[in-house]
Amino acid sequence: MPVVGLFLGRGLGSAIGSTAEYIAAVALVLLGAYMLREDEEAEGQKVAGLSGRTGLALIGLGISISLDELAMGFTIGLLHLSLVLAVILIGVQAFVVAQVGLRLGSRLGEAAREWAERLAGLALIGLGVLILVEQLLA
Repeated sequence: MPVVGLFLGRGLGSAIGSTAEYIAAVALVLLGAYMLREDEEAEGQKVAGLSGRTGLALIGLGISISLDELAMGFTIGLLHLSLVLAVILIGVQAFVVAQVGLRLGSRLGEAAREWAERLAGLALIGLGVLILVEQLLA
């Protein structure tokens, strides 16, 4: 999904020119806000008793991760970053973070997952704001 998003973003970035960086910044902020909102909705479902470890929950999780990866690839494409470098870095970070997450997740439990999702959403918003400020000051 990141590669698909990268190709879409690169094509769109070439078509729209200098505004691509602004769109990339806004996309990161929106993705971060979406992650924060999605975390709150998941909390509401848990309170209502709708959360569980069913196959349907795993499919939903996979789809949401794929959409996040698509948005990330789209942003990378808008910024005209190297495809090879992006794929290598995404693969390495996904492997390392998944291994760390599997080991820590079993020990820390649900509260740590929610905290990590919020932190990731805030980090994306911060990165988007940083790119936006950098473009405004350039």
